Amino acid sequence: MAAGTGTAALTAWMREFARLVADNRELLTELDAAIGDADHGVNLDRGMTAVLAALAGEPPATPADLLKRVGMTLVSTVGGAAGPLYGTAFLRMAAAAGDATALDAPALAAALRAGLDGVVARGKAAAGDKTMVDALAPAADALDAAVAADRPLGAALDAAAGAAERGRDATIPMVARKGRASYLGERSAGHQDPGATSVALLLAAAAATLPA
Repeated sequence: MAAGTGTAALTAWMREFARLVADNRELLTELDAAIGDADHGVNLDRGMTAVLAALAGEPPATPADLLKRVGMTLVSTVGGAAGPLYGTAFLRMAAAAGDATALDAPALAAALRAGLDGVVARGKAAAGDKTMVDALAPAADALDAAVAADRPLGAALDAAAGAAERGRDATIPMVARKGRASYLGERSAGHQDPGATSVALLLAAAAATLPA
């Protein structure tokens, strides 16, 4: 998309993410039941339903306006840890977007990196802690590398989505060091992290919609 990613494309991204969350709500809840509070799917589905309602009102003027609206909605509607973490991610992305009317590939990568930094700062988690960071960090790294190599946006986002999926799968043998799952200690090993799983859905939705 030569002109960059504008509000229409970002809205399509949020619609697709909401659809994937709804389709995988039971899976996300089952994963969370094993090592958390059994509410990740339900909470995130409720939050994304609220996001779509918020975006259906007055159209956001810029990508930053849209991302800020998404972040504020998630903070106010999603319970547990997911609301503050996802909300912070989108609010940091909004700040990185600035006053641009559309985001080119480097700006999109910078926004995702800012979102990751916000999650790390808010959750005090690092790679290997068995959290959403384990999918988001490799996705940001892959997007940065693909953009630096001047790959087309579609290919860059495919790389990011693939990295998120591998990061998600890598959480299975990990012992959780952060969040509710950390209370289980060694018993948290052998379970896929629900937050990393929803991040993989977020990146899959981006790859499916943003290059169009």
